[in-house]
Amino acid sequence: MSAGADTDVPRIVLVDVSSEVERRLVAGALPLGGTVLPLRGSALAGPLADADPATVVTATRVAWAPGGGSEVTRQGTGRRRRRERWSAARPALKRRPPRPLQAAAVRRDPDRARVVVAEPATVAELTARWDGTGTLAGFVAHQAALALDRAERQVVGDRAKVPRHVAEAIRYSPEWRAEVAALAERLEAPEEEVAAEAAADLDELVAAMDPAAVEVFTGLLRPVHSRAWDVQADTARLTDLRELNRTHPLVFLPSHRSYVDPLVLADVLARHDFPRNHVLGGENLRFWPVGPIAKRAGLVFIRRTFGDDQVYKTAVREYLAFLLAKRFNLEWYMEGGRSRTGKLRPPRHGLLRFVADAVERKRVEDVYLVPVSITYDQLREVSGMAAEQGGAAKRGEGLSWMASYIREQVRTPLGTVHVGFAEPLSLATALRNGADPADPDARRLTLQKVAFQVAVGINSVTPATATALVTTALLGVRDRALTLAQVQRVLEPLLRYLTERGLPHSGAALQSARGVRLVLGALAAQGVVTVYEGGEEPVHAIERGQHLVAAFYRNNAIHHFVDRAIAELVMLRDPADRWDEAHRLRDLLKFDFFFPEREAYRERLAAELERLDPQWETSDGREVLCRADLLVAHRVLRSFVDAQLVVAERLAARDPRTPVTEPEFLAECSGVGQQMLLQGRLHGPESLSRELFSGALRLAANLDLVDPGREELARRRQEWAAQVRDVVGRVVVIDELDAAARRENVGVEP
Repeated sequence: MSAGADTDVPRIVLVDVSSEVERRLVAGALPLGGTVLPLRGSALAGPLADADPATVVTATRVAWAPGGGSEVTRQGTGRRRRRERWSAARPALKRRPPRPLQAAAVRRDPDRARVVVAEPATVAELTARWDGTGTLAGFVAHQAALALDRAERQVVGDRAKVPRHVAEAIRYSPEWRAEVAALAERLEAPEEEVAAEAAADLDELVAAMDPAAVEVFTGLLRPVHSRAWDVQADTARLTDLRELNRTHPLVFLPSHRSYVDPLVLADVLARHDFPRNHVLGGENLRFWPVGPIAKRAGLVFIRRTFGDDQVYKTAVREYLAFLLAKRFNLEWYMEGGRSRTGKLRPPRHGLLRFVADAVERKRVEDVYLVPVSITYDQLREVSGMAAEQGGAAKRGEGLSWMASYIREQVRTPLGTVHVGFAEPLSLATALRNGADPADPDARRLTLQKVAFQVAVGINSVTPATATALVTTALLGVRDRALTLAQVQRVLEPLLRYLTERGLPHSGAALQSARGVRLVLGALAAQGVVTVYEGGEEPVHAIERGQHLVAAFYRNNAIHHFVDRAIAELVMLRDPADRWDEAHRLRDLLKFDFFFPEREAYRERLAAELERLDPQWETSDGREVLCRADLLVAHRVLRSFVDAQLVVAERLAARDPRTPVTEPEFLAECSGVGQQMLLQGRLHGPESLSRELFSGALRLAANLDLVDPGREELARRRQEWAAQVRDVVGRVVVIDELDAAARRENVGVEP
């Protein structure tokens, strides 16, 4: 709202107060003349209609600055540390005390309550800006509220940006009206009906950022992670991100392994003075009473699928464009759900399409995508997800589910949660460098590549945790237990490889026997590892029925070893065929791992092959592998190619004319896979994962091996099964070479 301060000019002062204390503060600080009205369009309509065009309209409210740092007590070191952690994690949004406590808050700290005044404007200026939508009084009240928000941020800072009257602002915008009109024309429906439906969808979507709700929401749920984990964040990039956020909105795109991921990330960002994100989440968490509180605390509930609901898509697109234009940060989880296997799921880019629309339509100059890795040493909910991989039904979210979930989480500490931030990606740059945006297929490909880059960024800052490395060691042997020394012998070359490559890991503790023993003990305490102590020395193995849980932890780290594993498999082919085999393996594993473009992949793999042997192009591959101090293919790839083997053989055994129905086919794979495991054709139970079977089926569909056909389809299915059997056979060879080398070196098979 801009006008001078001449006291002779008639004024209308709009007062936005919520209590008698605030009313007295405003009256005492601003003894202005003129007409004083509550900040409501209904109260303003008459005076505004009678006002002179030169009348100045302004607004005022009380802005409550965050309270002082009085939470830290000196009643013992442990208690003080907990209080300091709580204080550091509290968001600055906690500022307006409840009405009964406001008088005491002012007496205790008079500087907390500060009267702010919006930038004024004349009635003539406001009338000129009004486009005729709604009433002039409603428009002026809305503009006054926005101006007060800007004034309030001068007191509480950008970190406490609070979107008010969002639905009204969007519905008043010319962009909204134009979109609704165009949509009504496309749908051949009355514009009034489309506008009403779109407005209802918008109201369903729009989240508030109410300070009290934020405090209640975070206060209730913070113990779920603060008591379970010590949060360690790699904050090297946060200073640059905060500077970037001064001019551009950020979209945080984290990995998704737990329900508490948004709580962990919110606390990390709050400690480093970022405004609270609008978190886009599924409607499965919209149950009472959490849903209403969460929505007022910035959680945007979005339908899992939109189908062909064009009205709902319009509401989502316009809402996200509004938030980005106002420089509010967003956060969502591109995998579409928690990872059931521990590695990244294929990213979904549907929401990214709406953000790209905002950039392409010039609603926002640019948006920076921030890949975020959130990785846990241990996670109790893994057991439930592992059961789902074996065919168990997922428990529905609700109040009783949440109560039991919280009880489980806070029972005992679970180690560390590691948070890392990768280099942000400019979406505007990616769109400019992409294919023709007017071509839907080309645009889809561009967004797929952007989503892929985000996933690669997440993997690049995901550490190989101590838990992941220990489970890698234990899962690499079948039906055998390892002594502490044998586990250490497996870990030593893994740690050396990660360190030499400069890859992130938290395995420093594994350099000592005591550190390895502690990790094994933590896994035993959670029932993942069993320890037998009745012999000469303790031996450790994966507990029966816990292989999928152990694989979840192992898979947190295996992306760092995939290039090495492929290089080992390549070396078991004739030198003339090695590059062709490298590309065949890339295609075979592309639905399980994220590979760069073909040329970049070739460069990366060449570097890995040279680490194995500088003369790899002509060397005898078996001899090279026998000399290697590290072999990983059997530890990294076996469960994935075993799952592919089950799917490939079931397709090969199927009448090519019989349609494949996914649920029934996956159930068939689970049953036959169990038989193959019992017969020794599969390495371990970790390959009996519905998610791995589903990935293999997607690969088969990509190879055009799923849809019904004739005899030619049967032949191609047999060829694919033979290819997978060949890869499994080479993995088995590498396993045997690794075991033989260890027997020779130490006299005991690990």
